[in-house]
Amino acid sequence: MTEIISTVLFLIAVIDPLGSVPVYLEATKQFDKKYKRRVAIRASILAFFILLFFIVIGQLILEGMEVSLDAFQISGGVILFLFALTMIFGDGKPEMEKHLISDYKHVTIFPVAIPSIASPGAIMAVVLMTDNHIYTVQQQAVTSFLVLVVIGITCLLLLAANIVKDRIGEYGITVISKIMGLILASYAVQSILVGLRDFFV
Repeated sequence: MTEIISTVLFLIAVIDPLGSVPVYLEATKQFDKKYKRRVAIRASILAFFILLFFIVIGQLILEGMEVSLDAFQISGGVILFLFALTMIFGDGKPEMEKHLISDYKHVTIFPVAIPSIASPGAIMAVVLMTDNHIYTVQQQAVTSFLVLVVIGITCLLLLAANIVKDRIGEYGITVISKIMGLILASYAVQSILVGLRDFFV
């Protein structure tokens, strides 16, 4: 149970559902309520299938390239750490991704589904968390279900985006995103240390 809770917390940190709220609001500001709801649901479904794709295919890609587990843990940890640093010291996820909006007619895919929900950090994280050499099929299935749960939470937050923004405020969302970045940085460092330990043993 503790492992499931820690996995959910980590997924929340890397996907950062609250950080997607301002991006979603900016991306859908020209639409009516019905279309906004459709964007939230479609973007969440699309983001889940993108992450599921990398859960299933990511391992095959690594093995096809003959990348060792230790090397992937180290490189994946470095990438996650750099991603976390942008969350902590950068303008924050909401501000960075708002600037990516150039075409308001196709915001469901970009930037709401990618990179706001299914970010590069999230993709890297789910591949690390479902490595065939470490985790059983059952454990990977549980992780996939937990990804679905967190995406579901994200979808609910997007559907209630205006309420969330009024209650927490954009500044509060940015602060929470930076805290999520700190948690992610800790996991990234741990992944690097484990990879280095196993490589030199």
